[in-house]
Amino acid sequence: MATIAVIGSLDTKESDFLFVKSEIEKRGHQALVIDTSILSKPSSIEIDISPEQVAEAGGASLEELRKQLDKSKSMAVMTDGIAKVMKALYDQGKIDAGFSMGGSNGTMIGTSGLRALPIGVPKVMVSTVAAGDTYPYVGTSDVVMFPSILDVSGVNQISAKIYTNAVGAVIGMAESETPVIEKKPLIAASMFGNTTTLVNYCKDIIEQQDYHMLVFHATGAGGRTMESLINDQFITGVLDVTTTELADELLGGVLTAGPHRLDAAAKWNVPQVIAPGCLDMVNFWGMNTVPKKYKDRLLYQWNPNVTLMRTTPEENEKLGQILAEKVNRSKGKVAIFLPLKGISELDAPGGIFWDPEADQALFHAIKKHVREDISIYEIDCNINDKEFAHAVTCKLLELLD
Repeated sequence: MATIAVIGSLDTKESDFLFVKSEIEKRGHQALVIDTSILSKPSSIEIDISPEQVAEAGGASLEELRKQLDKSKSMAVMTDGIAKVMKALYDQGKIDAGFSMGGSNGTMIGTSGLRALPIGVPKVMVSTVAAGDTYPYVGTSDVVMFPSILDVSGVNQISAKIYTNAVGAVIGMAESETPVIEKKPLIAASMFGNTTTLVNYCKDIIEQQDYHMLVFHATGAGGRTMESLINDQFITGVLDVTTTELADELLGGVLTAGPHRLDAAAKWNVPQVIAPGCLDMVNFWGMNTVPKKYKDRLLYQWNPNVTLMRTTPEENEKLGQILAEKVNRSKGKVAIFLPLKGISELDAPGGIFWDPEADQALFHAIKKHVREDISIYEIDCNINDKEFAHAVTCKLLELLD
């Protein structure tokens, strides 16, 4: 029997959570109910963790929050408090999974609690904002966002089905047993559609050497997640051959990983091999979303929902300096590889993004600004060639040894 923590504002959504609690218990599991209400207590649902306890964990008195009527402060306190409560419950072995429901405020509080659980612990959020930009709620965790379709405001023939499905999802996860997988040191690698061939070659080599390789899609969320796992010290080595998110961060693309991309390995002295993969492109959604200032640039429709913009020599010079300065912070083992015949699938001789001048501006800036003691290897091939894959992978294995 699994114990599922159920998080919610029960003062306004009592019937919804009573239904969820009943569904969990009907399937042979236990619901541990955590109330994050600010206004008043519900009348008929048994609570295991009170809002007073959540507020206290967040550093305030619930009575004071009610007196102040400051919604912003209340949100901050309850968001902080629920994370601490959930972590304590899990660390004490009292819960096996997490479940929450709510609108935008309820989602912010609920997912704060769910994110406190380790990766792999089942966590489901039924939310009115599940169809939009969920990064503020999910972050780098594995929270499953479940669209509520209707507002979380009463049980009817539609919401009952949504709630039942969501409960089934979290119970299904809680009941699942993960097969035993041999534990090996973990290598993190960054990949994009334009470097898939490269990373697949690298993976074949790496995994013959008694490592597991974790591949992160460089779509913003992927880069942030990779940095997060490096910061949490899960990662033994880094093959950061797709640093395209730096271009989106600099030029306003939609797949930026934020300003701290490439920082974690340097911080923790994790051995790393770096290449400027896909710094020839910036990502936007459909062609009609490209900012007006870029409309006359070289654009390529990768698919109906993704448009790529070729970077210029001037932009690549800036990107080369940014990459070099980030690498310079590393006190651990690090090497940089430059593919002289293109840094992506599109940037190959004859390709639509092939621009030797822009690539040379990038390479020159990297060599100009990187520390003298950091090795740079120039390989006369495209980034997706086997020769390049062999070179970067063998160098990482050498650094690891």
